Amino acid sequence: MINGVSASLTEVLDGRWAHIRQAVRSTLGPEFVTVPGETGDQARDRISRLIRALPTDVGVASAFPAAYGGSDDPGGSTVAAEMLGQVDLSLMVKAGVQWGLFGGAVVALGTARHHERYLRGIISADIMGCFAMTETGHGSDVQQLRTTCTYVPESGHFVLDTPHEAARKDYIGNAARDGRMAVVFAQLITGGRSYGVHAWLVPIRDEHGDPMPGVTIGDAGAKAGLLGVDNGRLSFDHVIVPRDMLLDRYGQVAEDGAYTSTIENDTRRFFTMLGTLVRGRVTVGAAASAATRNALTIAVRYGDTRRQFTRPGDDREVVLNDYLAHQRKLLPALARSYAYAFAQEELAVTMDEVFSLVEPDEHRQRELESRAAGLKAAQTWNATATIQMCREACGGAGYLAENRLPGLKADTDVFTTFEGDNTVLLQLVAKGLLTGYRDAFGSLDGWGRATFVAEQVGEMMLERTAARSLIQRLVSAVPGRDEEVAVTDRGWHLAAFEDREKHLLDGAIRRLRKGAATKKDRPFDIFNDVQDHVLAVATAHIDRITLEAFVAGIDRTADPEARALLSKLCDLYALTTIEAGKAWFLEHGRLTPARSKTVTAVINDLLRELRPHMRTLVDAFAIPDEWLNAAILREEPARQDTMAKEDDAVRAR
Repeated sequence: MINGVSASLTEVLDGRWAHIRQAVRSTLGPEFVTVPGETGDQARDRISRLIRALPTDVGVASAFPAAYGGSDDPGGSTVAAEMLGQVDLSLMVKAGVQWGLFGGAVVALGTARHHERYLRGIISADIMGCFAMTETGHGSDVQQLRTTCTYVPESGHFVLDTPHEAARKDYIGNAARDGRMAVVFAQLITGGRSYGVHAWLVPIRDEHGDPMPGVTIGDAGAKAGLLGVDNGRLSFDHVIVPRDMLLDRYGQVAEDGAYTSTIENDTRRFFTMLGTLVRGRVTVGAAASAATRNALTIAVRYGDTRRQFTRPGDDREVVLNDYLAHQRKLLPALARSYAYAFAQEELAVTMDEVFSLVEPDEHRQRELESRAAGLKAAQTWNATATIQMCREACGGAGYLAENRLPGLKADTDVFTTFEGDNTVLLQLVAKGLLTGYRDAFGSLDGWGRATFVAEQVGEMMLERTAARSLIQRLVSAVPGRDEEVAVTDRGWHLAAFEDREKHLLDGAIRRLRKGAATKKDRPFDIFNDVQDHVLAVATAHIDRITLEAFVAGIDRTADPEARALLSKLCDLYALTTIEAGKAWFLEHGRLTPARSKTVTAVINDLLRELRPHMRTLVDAFAIPDEWLNAAILREEPARQDTMAKEDDAVRAR
C-alpha cells in the first residue's frame, strides 16, 4: 500500500536517525511483539528474555561511550527507544530503565572508575539495574527525598537508611525481580550537615538473587498495564555502602568526610545533576507518540474497510472514514501526530547537540529541560486522549485485546505521571519562561523570591525553533489586525500562536507582581493564586514551538506532492488548535464571531480534502504489520473482498 507520497513522507518523518529507524524495523521480528492475554509472570519472563536479544549498536544502548561498547549517540538512543514503543511498550520501558535511567545515571553522574567497572556489564544486560529515585511520600518533589546516606569517617563508608515507610522507594522498574544493583538517590550527610540529594550505586541482590543484607525488596503488585515490567519497592535498613560507590561527578566526599564540589550552591548542583538525566523525559514523550501512531494506523485502516448504514437510494453501506464525524475524530489527531513527530525530532537533535558540547552551555541546557518537560506532557496527554478515541472509533472491535488498542491504552496511561507528573512539568516550563531561565529555585516558595522582569522574557519569546528565518519572515508578512487575512495563511497561524503565548505570559507576570506587592510574606500564596494562569502559559508555549517545528518539517520536504499534503495537514493542526481555544481568542479580540465561524468551516473543508489521503498519511508512519499485531488488520483483505462483491452486486442491479 506504500505509494510514492507515503515514502516521501516517511523520509521526512524519519529525520536524522532514519538509519536507526530502518535498522530497528528490519531487525525486530514477530517474536518481539506483544502477546495478548499474558499473565503478569508470563509477560515478565518474555520481556526479561527479549531485552537481552535487543541490538545494542543501533539500539537504546547506543548512547553509551564507544569505549565501552556504545556509539556515543544519545539522540539515536532516544529514537531506538521510540521505535520500541511501537513494538512492545513493556520492552521499551524495561530497556529505558536499564540503559536510559540506570545506565544513563552511571554515565552522567559517575566518573571513570564507575564507567570502567560497570558499563560493559550494563550494556550487555549482565548487570541488570534499577533507578531508585521516587519515594512513596515524595514523587515530583525530588529535592525533598527522605532517604539518607550518611558518611561515617571512622569506618570509611556510607550508611544508607530508609527512616520511615513514606521514604520507601516505590514503583521502581526492575526491582521486583531482575535488578541486581540500583542507583539510589538520597540525602548526602557528612560532618553533621546535609548536602542535598546525591546518587549511589548500591547492590540490592547477591549472585543467587537474594536480597543483600539490610535491603528489603517487594513487588509493587498488579498494574493496569506494562505487565512485562517488574516494578517493585526498596527499603534500606542501615545498609553499608563503600565510599567509592558514590556517583561523585558533581560532589565528592574525602576519607575524612570533607565534602567538595565544583558547584557550591546545593540547589543549583541538584538541578545540574537532574539535568543530565533529561533523556528519560525525551524518551517517554517519543514513545507515547509512537504508540499513538500505532493506534491511529489501526483505526484509519479499519475505518477504510468497515461499513455502516446506507445513503438514500444506494444499497451500499458507507465506510466509516467517509463520515464527517469520523473524519473529525481521526484527521485532527493525525495532524497532531505529525506535528509532535516534527517537534520530537527537533527536541532529539537539540538534546544530541547539548550532550555533545565539550563545555556545558547552561542556557541551552535549561532550554532543553524546559522543552523536554513540555513536550513530554503534551505528547503523553495526547496519547491518552487519542488512543481512547481510536478505541471508540473501532467500536466493539476496539475493545478486544487481539486488536491491540486496549493494550496500548493500558500501557501508555502511566506515561502522564512517570518521568514527572505532567502538571508539575508544565509548571517547570512556565517557571523557565517567567524567570528568564533562572539558575534554580527549589520548591514552590522560590516563586515568591523571583524578580519578574518583562524584558527578560522578551528575548526568549523571540527565540525560534528550526527554520528560524522562515518563521520570522512569515510572521512579519502578516498584515495588521484591522486587515483581513486568509485563515489558512501560515504567517497568521504563527502570529496567532505567538500572540496568545505573549499575552498569557504578560498577564501572568502582572498578576505575580501584584501578588508580590500585597502578599510579600506569603510566597506560596503568590504562586498558588495564579497557578491556572501559568499552566496556560506553558501550554501555549508548547503549542507554539510545536507549530514552528511542523513548519520547519514542511520546509525540508523535497517532494512537492508530499509538501502540499503536509501543508494542508499543518493548516488542520493550526486551525483545530485555534478552534479548541476559541473562547480565549474571542474573549481577547483575536477572533471576531464571523471569523470564528470561518475557522470551523475551513476545517470541515480541509477534512474533505484530506479524506482521500488518510491511508497515505498512516502508511507514512512505516509501521510493519507484524508490529501493529491487530486481528482487524489481518482481516482487512476479507472485508475488502466483501466490499468489492457488494459493489459488484449493486452495479449488476
